[in-house]
Amino acid sequence: MNIIEPTLLLDKVKCRNNIRSMVKKATGAGISFRPHFKTHNCREIGKWFRDEGVDKVTVSSVKMAAYFADDGWEDITIAIVFNILETGKVNEILKSGTNINLIVDSPETLSVLKKELKYQVSIFIKIDTGYNRTGILSDEIEKIEVVVKAINDAGMRFAGFLTHSGHSYKATSTNEILDIYNDTLRKMGSLKQRFRNEYPDIVISVGDTPTISITPDLRGVDEIRPGNFVFYDLMQLSLGSCTSDDIAVVLAAPVISRNTLRKEVVVHGGAVHISKEFISDPSGRSTYGQPVILKADGWEKLSGDSYVSSVSQEHSIIKADDEFFDSVSTGDVIGIVPVHSCLAANLMGSYLTLDGERIMRDRS
Repeated sequence: MNIIEPTLLLDKVKCRNNIRSMVKKATGAGISFRPHFKTHNCREIGKWFRDEGVDKVTVSSVKMAAYFADDGWEDITIAIVFNILETGKVNEILKSGTNINLIVDSPETLSVLKKELKYQVSIFIKIDTGYNRTGILSDEIEKIEVVVKAINDAGMRFAGFLTHSGHSYKATSTNEILDIYNDTLRKMGSLKQRFRNEYPDIVISVGDTPTISITPDLRGVDEIRPGNFVFYDLMQLSLGSCTSDDIAVVLAAPVISRNTLRKEVVVHGGAVHISKEFISDPSGRSTYGQPVILKADGWEKLSGDSYVSSVSQEHSIIKADDEFFDSVSTGDVIGIVPVHSCLAANLMGSYLTLDGERIMRDRS
């Protein structure tokens, strides 16, 4: 491959293995798998899920729902508390016959939907199990009952309870991640138990890559919605969600400068390519990515003490150990494993597979 500028490389084999493994995990637990497509946001990769029997998906916006509905996906959850200003856009998607699940956490949203929505939808109530972003706390039963009543008054189907335990990304150990999952399961299970007599078909839906990847037995929930697992990244590796062999994307970045005195390597590839997301390594250093040597069939395993120490708009500075510094020259193209593959993929807009195929994301 003749790479001359920052390019997001995709290892198709690793990606498809990640999909296959998560399908197997859900099937083994006897639960529904509704993967979140926001990480890849790509019709071609969506087909790889279809190849494994997946027939329903999660998205993070109405625009993304329209994109995948147009590709034939007929069962879509828009997993963000619904923006009532986009009701007209949802009507356009529903017109085609696509099944849409919306997320709410207040009766006010439902009062607007009752007036403006022209087609039937199913409604999940967003539950806050500790992330403290949106949703109703699981023990605020009176508030939940008010929303359930509003769903019924609007003539819509109450689908169940949905949560995202995003606080798992701040965990400091796999045991803490397991504790978060078990706490989520307890809270969501208690809600289902309370409402199941009146609504026997309600679903509890959970989804975040750390808890879903690490928890060995997912029985007890009805549906999982992980997304980042399709690529994984340096953050997931640090959390214990994956191994370095599971990471399916790296940024190919040309080396443009070397500083022998500081043992630094500068590449063309910065915040507009991999974001400014960082993690703290065991030494307390802020790490914006990890460099790897590219090979014809991919990239080497993560090793050594080199790391991306800073990023600006177009540049990244790599603090290099002796072995890495001596192995690269100006004009080489190296790889950077991103801290957060979701952001890197969104910024780059396309993927280049190891066999040279260009795959586009939705950029509308």
